Amino acid sequence: VQLQASGGGLAQAGGSLRLSCAASGRTFRNYVVGWFRRAPGKEREFVARTTPGTVSHYHDSVKGRFTISRDNVKKIVYLQMNNLKPEDTAVYYCASALSDSGWYIAYADWGQGTLVTVSS
Repeated sequence: VQLQASGGGLAQAGGSLRLSCAASGRTFRNYVVGWFRRAPGKEREFVARTTPGTVSHYHDSVKGRFTISRDNVKKIVYLQMNNLKPEDTAVYYCASALSDSGWYIAYADWGQGTLVTVSS
């Protein structure tokens, strides 16, 4: 699966952004798609994932603020980010996996990152 992330940009604290992850490949619907992020000077961090059965999982720090969704016809996974905080500033990556896991090592295919900057 090839992935391309987009939608990053600059937002103020309390604002919103929507990231998109466009995928290619006939078996997209069979994959778990996750969003990860890496803030400056920090380790890569799981943000959210959606399973083929559209079950969603979130990191505690984004629960209630971020929503992941997928459109298997368009082969796009979205990450709606509301009530953004300065600590959400990071490069965001989407990735695909065959197993339902929050560990980045389970994800074989990665899109390029998209930068999200949240100002206070």
